[in-house]
Amino acid sequence: MSVQLMSFRDSVERMFTHAAGLMELAPGLEEKIRVCNSTYTVRFGVRLRGQIHTFTGYRSVHSEHMEPVKGGIRYSLDVTQDEVEALAALMTYKCALVEVPFGGSKGGLCIDPRAWEPSELESVTRRFTYELSRRNLISPSQNVPAPDMGTGEREMAWMADAYKRLHPDDINAKACVTGKPRTAGGIDGRVEATGRGVQYALREVFRHPDILKRTGLTGTLAGKRVIVQGLGNVGYHAAKFLSTEDAALVITVIERDGAITNPQGINIDALRGHIQATGGIKGFSGGEYRKNGLQALEDECDILIPAAVESVINIDNADRIKCNLIIEAANGPVTADADEILKNKGVVIVPDMYANAGGVTVSYFEWVKNLSQISLGRLERRHEEAKARMLVEELERLSADTGLNWTLSKGFKEAFLTGADELELVRSGLDDTMREAFGKMKEVWDNNNKVHDLRTAAYVVAIRRISNVYGSLGL
Repeated sequence: MSVQLMSFRDSVERMFTHAAGLMELAPGLEEKIRVCNSTYTVRFGVRLRGQIHTFTGYRSVHSEHMEPVKGGIRYSLDVTQDEVEALAALMTYKCALVEVPFGGSKGGLCIDPRAWEPSELESVTRRFTYELSRRNLISPSQNVPAPDMGTGEREMAWMADAYKRLHPDDINAKACVTGKPRTAGGIDGRVEATGRGVQYALREVFRHPDILKRTGLTGTLAGKRVIVQGLGNVGYHAAKFLSTEDAALVITVIERDGAITNPQGINIDALRGHIQATGGIKGFSGGEYRKNGLQALEDECDILIPAAVESVINIDNADRIKCNLIIEAANGPVTADADEILKNKGVVIVPDMYANAGGVTVSYFEWVKNLSQISLGRLERRHEEAKARMLVEELERLSADTGLNWTLSKGFKEAFLTGADELELVRSGLDDTMREAFGKMKEVWDNNNKVHDLRTAAYVVAIRRISNVYGSLGL
């Protein structure tokens, strides 16, 4: 008999309650942090294909302890109010954990984006933007959406343009959403940001011998067997960076229509191209195809990366998971029930609120860029290059004057004389953010004998920071 699976919202609230129970919070503060402040449901009609189609959308604001609030908008037929509220709560804790100055929000529209032509989807998106704008649910200073499942740069560009048309006198209008194309006010590195953050999170695990020992793994990421579930934006970039830059072996990729396995490692770009050309992974020549994709979650591997939807690892299959380390690239892929089972098995889980925080971190950089009206590095890049050139020329002069006759290698000299561009600065900022957040989690895990896992440590860090903000406000 199948067991009733725990909902995503129940999982988030149970994990929060567990962590909050280990802390000494002021009376009533736990409830204040936990509850969702407000959720707006909008229903609107758009004339398409000769008739009016009615769409339902949500925008949930979990916490306004800091403003603006921040969170993506997903397009999916599975969007529900409960899901959006749970995602908004997770955004609150995620922003607090990585110290970006946002409260948590989330949005969703009940629509299958694959069922509509781009021009039709644009009409729906612009109308949805209008509905959000008239309720102050999209604004550079109050509520800043971003891409999520089913949306991307294109939809964010439409939303930004629609908002600007509604608010032509708002000089900060571009900052009303993040995740825009570079040509529409976006920032280099935003598309890859969440996948890049997953890579940096894994590097942090391997950078700390005591954490790595808990996983039963040794050495570096090179040669580690990785299974990735979901080759969307996040899964694709995480898999690509891990395989090409860290020499990990992505042995299995799971998608809607099945799984592809190759013990020697899958060519991620080739598989991505096949999916774009055919709509699925079936027929890909670079590995063995299995129709039952989710069953591949139970294959033996070193690192499992669920990067698609919530609750794929649950009480039904947690016992059969055979890996040392799980890194949650998606939101809520492991239910609270499964989390307990896996912890008892000794599996280390790098939690979603940390592992996939790369997106909101780089969104913060984009928001700052839009408000400042200037690209990162534009003011200082050439100045840094000039100072570096002065140093190199002085060293070369001293070498000639003293008869040492040594020279700097060509590769080093070129790299040293080149100032950091926007992409390099974004990656540096993201790397620093992931390192700092991991350090705070590890500090709690090491020094609090009531905390036995990274997820609880992440919640403790986030709740403490939120409670400190409320304390400074007099609550």
